[in-house]
Amino acid sequence: DMKTRPAGIGKVNADWMGSLPSQLRAMPLKHLAVPGSHDSFTFWVDVHAPVGPDQKAYVKYLATMFSVLAKKVMVKWSMTQNLTFREQLDAGIRYFDLRVSSKPGEVGNEIYFIHGLFGHKVRDGLLEINSFLSRHKKEVVFLDFNHYYAMEEDHHMYLLSMLQDVFGSKLCNNCMVENVTLEYLWEKKYQVIVFYHHPLAEDIPVMWPGSKIPAPWANTTEPNKLIQFLETTLKERAKKGSFHVTQAILTPRVNTVALGFFWGLRNYLVERNLPFIMSWVETQRPGVDGVNIITSDFVDLTDFANIVIKLNNLLLCEHNHKPR
Repeated sequence: DMKTRPAGIGKVNADWMGSLPSQLRAMPLKHLAVPGSHDSFTFWVDVHAPVGPDQKAYVKYLATMFSVLAKKVMVKWSMTQNLTFREQLDAGIRYFDLRVSSKPGEVGNEIYFIHGLFGHKVRDGLLEINSFLSRHKKEVVFLDFNHYYAMEEDHHMYLLSMLQDVFGSKLCNNCMVENVTLEYLWEKKYQVIVFYHHPLAEDIPVMWPGSKIPAPWANTTEPNKLIQFLETTLKERAKKGSFHVTQAILTPRVNTVALGFFWGLRNYLVERNLPFIMSWVETQRPGVDGVNIITSDFVDLTDFANIVIKLNNLLLCEHNHKPR
């Protein structure tokens, strides 16, 4: 394995949910802190979508230019910076933000991931997640399918049945969010909660609606604005009925990227601001009005998962006087 990986990422957190103290196992999952992954390259996605005729000529030009550049950059970056699903799961990541697409012009209904694991067949990714779950029976993942590109009804039906084929009885039925504790999931042997943001999934009991996992997005390059946005949206978090995703993510502007600036994207945008963002994350607390799922870019660059998982200890402090 020639990948350059920071020391310390291993199987440290492969069983973190199963190792939580009993009082946390009995708490609704919506009150626990859970690390998630989001990929910085999400912003390529729309570039790959066809450019409408109403767009100005330069946008079309950029789209063409980008698709060539994007492929080169994708290859260059994905080799070193993206952990596979297995590596992310071992590191403790339990929420995945997924965008999927067919390949326009391809025969059949095959579906691919189009960021992070660019070009991987969805089925292969799901099988990798499933084999991890079969080895780690107390771990639970959130799969959030929130963007679909070039997908017709047939593609959706194909993906929906694939999810059910691969995970089978591990899929948790859509129910009241407040009832979902680790104890409940373990008892039912559920390990996968799938959110499918599309009306075609409405009548399938094991598919959860997107409305149960709001993930407000700041869409900014400025860390101060990001933090302000995250704090405001946390205060407005629904009291009942949903999980919550805090996206601790800075989004590059397309024009920033167009200037060739993006060669320095990782250094400029992420490394420069990550300590600031991570120190904010460290000051958060889970619980009723607190954080739940937290996603960040380049989760392999920091001790991100450990920091988020450790926030759960704050829920124990309130009960220090009780024997454990």
